[in-house]
Order: sequence, then C-alpha cells, then structure tokens
Amino acid sequence: RKNTKRVPSFRKLLRTSQIKLDNKLKNKQYKQKSAAKKYRKEQKKLREAVRDAISRKPFPLEECKKKQVAGKPKEEEEEEALPLDMMDEDDLKLIEDLAQKASFLTRDLSSNEPVHVKKRKHESVIEKYEKVPRRMQTEPEKELIHLLPIKDKSGIIPQAVEKPVLNITHDEEEDTEEMEEAEDFEEPLPVLTPEEMAAQRRQKLQERKMHIAALASAILSEPDNNIRKLKELRAMLMEQDPNVAVIVRKLVMVSLMEIFKDVAPSYKIRPLTEAEKATKVKKETQKLREFEEGLVSQYKFYLENLEQTIKDWKQRKLKKSNVISLKAYKGLAEVAVKCLCELLVALPHFNFHNNIIVLIVPLMNDPSKVISELCFEAVKKLFKQDKLGYASLGVVKVISGLVRGRNYDVRPEVLKVFLHLRIKEVELQKDSEDIAPKKKFMTYKEKRKNLSRMQRKWKKAEEKLERELLEAEASESKEKKLKLHTETLNIVFVTYFRILKKAQKSPLLPAVLEGLAKFAHLINVEFFDDLLIVLHSLIATGGLSYRESLHCILSAFHILSGQGDVLNIDPMKFYTHLYKTLFSLHAGGTNEDIGIVLQCLDVMFAKRRKQVSQQRALAFLKRLSTLALHVLPNSSVGILATNRVFMQTFPKMDLLLDNESQGSGVYLPELDEPEHCNAQNTALWELHLLQRHYHPTVQKFAAHLIAGAPTEGSGALSLDLSQRSAAELFEAYCMKGMTFNPPVASVTPKRKDTFSQTDSFVDEELNKQLQRICETVVHKSLDFAKHLKESSLS
Repeated sequence: RKNTKRVPSFRKLLRTSQIKLDNKLKNKQYKQKSAAKKYRKEQKKLREAVRDAISRKPFPLEECKKKQVAGKPKEEEEEEALPLDMMDEDDLKLIEDLAQKASFLTRDLSSNEPVHVKKRKHESVIEKYEKVPRRMQTEPEKELIHLLPIKDKSGIIPQAVEKPVLNITHDEEEDTEEMEEAEDFEEPLPVLTPEEMAAQRRQKLQERKMHIAALASAILSEPDNNIRKLKELRAMLMEQDPNVAVIVRKLVMVSLMEIFKDVAPSYKIRPLTEAEKATKVKKETQKLREFEEGLVSQYKFYLENLEQTIKDWKQRKLKKSNVISLKAYKGLAEVAVKCLCELLVALPHFNFHNNIIVLIVPLMNDPSKVISELCFEAVKKLFKQDKLGYASLGVVKVISGLVRGRNYDVRPEVLKVFLHLRIKEVELQKDSEDIAPKKKFMTYKEKRKNLSRMQRKWKKAEEKLERELLEAEASESKEKKLKLHTETLNIVFVTYFRILKKAQKSPLLPAVLEGLAKFAHLINVEFFDDLLIVLHSLIATGGLSYRESLHCILSAFHILSGQGDVLNIDPMKFYTHLYKTLFSLHAGGTNEDIGIVLQCLDVMFAKRRKQVSQQRALAFLKRLSTLALHVLPNSSVGILATNRVFMQTFPKMDLLLDNESQGSGVYLPELDEPEHCNAQNTALWELHLLQRHYHPTVQKFAAHLIAGAPTEGSGALSLDLSQRSAAELFEAYCMKGMTFNPPVASVTPKRKDTFSQTDSFVDEELNKQLQRICETVVHKSLDFAKHLKESSLS
C-alpha cells in the first residue's frame, strides 16, 4: 500500500493546538524512556547470569587437597587412611561416586532440596556466598582474565584465561647487574669545544622550530581534526633543555597566541548543560562541541601558563625543577605580557577576557617601563576599537578598584587612559521609543475589515517576526550601548570626584583635571556649582603647578560651555587668573603649556563671544601680542593665529593698530585686572618686531595682522594657514624633533677638485720658461722649529 501521508502545511500547523503538540512530545519521551529501561533490565539479567555461572563452576576435590596431602608425614597418612580401611566396600564405593559429581561440592548438604533446584528470588547474597566452596591458601592464587561467555543448549559457559606472571624479581636483579656493569665500564663524555657546543645548540633550536612550525600549520589547516595537537604544542612551554629553553618557550608563547587569534570563533563559547549533554545530536554537532570544548580548555591552560610566568618573575621564584635562570625570567615575562596584550585587543568577545583584564590593568602600574608601556598601548587600542562598550566597562571597573585599593598611589598614566574612551553617545540618550525605528502596524479593526481569516493569521505571524527583527537590530543594541556608556562614565566621574575630595595633593590631580576638561559636558547639571567651587578653591590655594591651574580653567569653561549655558554663573575670576599668569610662559620648560592656553582661549572667547566685553578682549589681545615676542616660533604662530580670531570675532579690535588714544586713562600693563587696564589706549607695536622675525610663518602672520586680518586681498593668508586652528598650527610647527618647518634649503658651494685640461697659457715662450724654472728648482726639507732651536742655543 502506498504511503499517502504528507508533511503538514503551515495552515494545518496554525490550527494544531499547543496541547496536542505537547502530548505528542510527552509520548515520544515516554517511549524513549521505556526502551532505555528495558535495555537496562536485559543487561542486568545478563550480568547476573554470568556471575551465577562463575560462582557455580565445579572445583575438583583432588586439587584442593593435593598440597596439603603432599606436606604431611607418613604417620598422618596412615591415620587418615585407617578409617577408610575399616569401611565396608559398598560405603567406600558410594563415597567415591559422590566425589566425582560436581553437585556434591556445590550443594548444601543440610538442606532437603533436590540437586538441580532453580534460583529463587528470596535467596540472599550472603547465603549464596556461604555455599561457594573454600579454596586452600597453600598455593598463590592465580589471576584470571575473564573472556566473553559462550552460550549453548545447556546454558552459559564462562571462559577465562590465566594471566601470565613474570618473574619480576629475577628481571630486576638482572637489570641492576647490567646497570652496575655499565657504570663500571662507562666512558667519560667527550668535552666539546665552544664552536661544537654552539653548533649543537643551533641544531637543537632548528629542530624545535621545525616541530613548532609543523604543529602550528597542522592546527591552522584543520582546526577541527587537529585540536589535540594544541596540547602537544602547549607542553613545549615546559622545555627542559637549558641550552634552548628560553628561546623555545618564547616561540611557543607567540605561536599559541597567533593560533588562538586565528582559530577562535567570533562568539563566546558557553559550557553545555546536563540536559544538552544527555541529548543525542548529529555527528557534525558533536564534532563541533568537542572542538569548542577542547579549544576553551587549552585556551584556559595557556592563559594560566602565562599568568604563572608573570607571577614567578614578580615574586623572583626559582623552582628546583626549572632550568631557566632569574635573569631570563624578565624576558619571558615581557613576552607573556605581550601575548596577553595581543589577546586582550584581538579577542574582546571570547572567553576569559575579563581574566585577561584583571591581569593587564595592575601591570600598567609596574615599575618596568617596557611592561607598563605594553599594557598602556593595549588598553588604549581596546578603548578605541570598542564600539559597544562591554570591554571598556570591564577595564574601567578594574582601574577604579586599583586606584582605590592602592590608596591613590598609582602612576598618573593609569588615569590618563580614560581620555581615550569613546563616550559621545551619552548626550544623545533618549527614550527607547524614540530610538527604535517606528513601524506602523495594522489595527485589529483594519485587519477585520480588509483581510480574510487566513490572511489575518499570516499577517499576525509576519508582524511578530518583524517586531523581533526591529528590536534585535536597532532598539536593543542602542539601548545597551547607552546604558554601558552611562555606567562607564559614572565610574569614571566617581573616581575623579573621590580624588578631588580626598587626595588633592596627589600626583593624579593633573590627570583628573584633564579628564574633567574632556568629559565635563557630560556631567550632570546638579554637580556644576559644587565642582566650580572646588576648581576655584584649588586655584586659590596656590599649591598647583601652572599646568594644573590651566587644566582647572579649561575644565571650568568646558562645564560652562555645555549644559552650563543655562546657569547664571560669572566666571570672571577664571579670566582674571589666566590673564595674570600669562607672562609665566616662556621659551623654556613652560613652552609646552601654551597648547593648553590656546585651548582655554578658544573656549573662553570664541565659544563665549556674547558673554565677553570689548575691554576684556582688547586686554587679552595686547598681552598675547607681548607674549609672542619671548616664546618659541611654534608658540608665536599659535598666539598670532588666536589674535587673528580675536580681530575677526570682536568689533573695533583695529583700535590697537592706531597711535591715537581712545578715551581717558593710560594703559597699565602691570595691572592684573583685564577690565580696568585701559588697553584701548595702547598700540600693537609688537607686530612690527614680529614682522622681522627669523621664522617666515611668523612674519606672514605679523604682516597679516598689521593689515587688519583681511579675509581677501593681498594681505590675506594662504588657505594652508587660514583654515587651521591655533592648536593645530602649534603642533604643526613644533620643534621637538629638532627640525625647522618649513625646511631650510641647503646652500653648498660647488668645489672644483679637478682642473680642465684646456691650455690656460696660450703663449708658448711663457710655457717653456715656466717649465725650465720648475726643472731647475731644488726641493729642500723645511724645518719649522729652526727658530726655536736658535733661541734655545742663544
């Protein structure tokens, strides 16, 4: 009969109730359980039958007493034989017949049951054990190897083979004798020359390299099949040959790091549950599971080896079984740290990433400059490439705990790492409804009116799928990103505020102020008043360095330029402090602080032009022009670029280009109040000096400002200079590398080493006369110390 059963259609599946599907699943599971139970019962019966057959195996009577009879004297033999001689012939024959039957040995003689009685359920294990005949312990018991039993019509017949026993003592004696003889006749090892030892070491090293390369290439070519070779490669981390141990271990560390970077999947491998392990799966799925399990375990052991290497170096531990000296520990630790840093950046999604973070972050504060630099660079790269924020949050948590645990006694670079965080999305935080793309779905009334019953079911399933896709693509990822970034920034600000409150004299303060200057626009408005009071009190105490005070000013104006616009706060005291301290800058060590000053001026004047008075702008313009005379060229370029912005942003700045005074009063350059120094009654005579500066770019800017900073015409700047900000020009013309920008063309005179072979003397008579004189000249030795000898003699 042809099978007409068809696969159920989507329509039929929609009609099928969930209860019916659950019942089908339960019936299927019940059948599987009953089949497994039946199989277990059959196996149990088979094992019991084998045990019963082994316990009922007959033992001949003669073997049991052979040893005992052989060891008795003749008198005892006669005593035992005496009762048999006194028996009748019929009784003796009966006993001999019974002795030949197996049932006589295995039967309980006290019971009245027949010989071949069947096994009963009430028979206990102890009674069955007591019925088994005892063996005499006169001879050593032989070990048996049980084989598969044979089954025939009579029943199950067990099969066993005696295990061969080797004469170990005799072999050991022979081995010891051979060892002693070998020691007696052992020849001393040949003494190798340094060249031979170097050649032998190169050969061993080449063999190890080839072995490492073969294993690595095999794993990379077929990771699923050759995952076990990872264990063999990882075992080479314990290389014991002292000649090549250090190099081999370094090579294995780097090779395993590259293998894990290539082989690791793009998802985190989770451990299987007990239910998942019990279920039967396809061969491909089982193979994938075995590969993932092996990869995770070997990755874990590899990270533990790297961690142990670093710990041994930190604790200066030298193990007895180790062949590496203490001096080589540092090189191994550096390679281990480098491998951990590479894995931190390359596998932020994979297993044990948080464990790597816990290892790397404390090493940022390590005294070794090489190791700390490696960790800094790794964390910076991680922050720059982390788009979602999981890894950044983990690192920030560990750094915060480290700073608090060490009582703020860490290097400032540990906190400066926060400046590389990619946190810009917090200010764009909105409700999840606004973030998720809006999709209009049909109402129930519209569906009822326009669609049939079957179409409504299809539409319902389709809309459900679309909602899930939209949540997965847009809403979920953006919400997670904003939550992670908000939590990360909260931890950063908690660390900053804790240092401002409890450790104001700590060397971490500059890093804190720099971080506040960058993230100040993301701080909650509730903290603005308290934070500005703290910043001003830090400046007023006078205990800060010049750079730290500049960071305080920059932080305050970043706060006021963002959400602080709505607050009615007058930052005049910050303007006054900057104006008062501008002349602390010079061409020496404080030249680098001019970059921060240019940022402060940009925030204080360009972004707050409506809140700045004309008198204040004129005072800063005059003082900056004076400052440009005694700083390096790159600082002069940056300051003049800022003056150009002043003249283009604020009206009537060209007053300082005339010699005539405006209004009453005299300019007071030593006064520290920019509002009351009468800057309108002075002139920018410094520009004429800067026009004769040795740097060509400074000359261009000075001439441009003297012309009134026009945007067009002959006095305008080139696009290369006009479109760049003051901070960019300061960095572009920096002289850190001892290079002059623009480069100076080298002018070297051309030397003529050879003369042309032309006839310089045309007159033949003159040539002949010169040749004759040259031939007659007698060469005499020159004595340059002749006058000294004469003076000494006189």
